[in-house]
Amino acid sequence: MLCYPATKAGRRYTYRLAPTMAVYLLFLFIAQWSFHHLHPTGLIVYVLAVLPALPLIGSLVVVGLYIAEESDEFERSVLIQSMLWGFGGALAISTIWSFLEDFAQAPHISAFYVYVLFWIFMAISQPFIRRRYQ
Repeated sequence: MLCYPATKAGRRYTYRLAPTMAVYLLFLFIAQWSFHHLHPTGLIVYVLAVLPALPLIGSLVVVGLYIAEESDEFERSVLIQSMLWGFGGALAISTIWSFLEDFAQAPHISAFYVYVLFWIFMAISQPFIRRRYQ
C-alpha cells in the first residue's frame, strides 16, 4: 500500500512534487532528444542544457514550501535533520571524488550527481532519525 501523507502540508507536498517531476522528465526528454537529433548550436544549447535543471530547482522549492507549511513539529524536524544529512553526505562524497579526480586521475563524474546524492543520503537518514525518537 502506498504511504499517504498524514497532514495537509504533506498532501500539498505530494501534489506539488508529482507534477514537478513529470515536467522534469519531459524537459529531460526534450533536451536529450534535441541534442541527439537536432544538434543545436548557439544560445539554444544553453537553453536546452538548463531546461531539465529548472524543475529540479523547483523540487527544492517544493520542499521549502512543505517545511514552511508543516504544522507538525516532529515531521518538520525529521525533514530538516534528514536534509542536513543529505547535504553533508552529498558534499562529503563530491569533495572526496573531486580530489580523486584532481590527484588520482579518477574518471570525471557529472556534477548532477551531487543532487542525486543529496536525495539518497536524505532518504537513508530519515529512518535513523525517526528511530532515535522512539
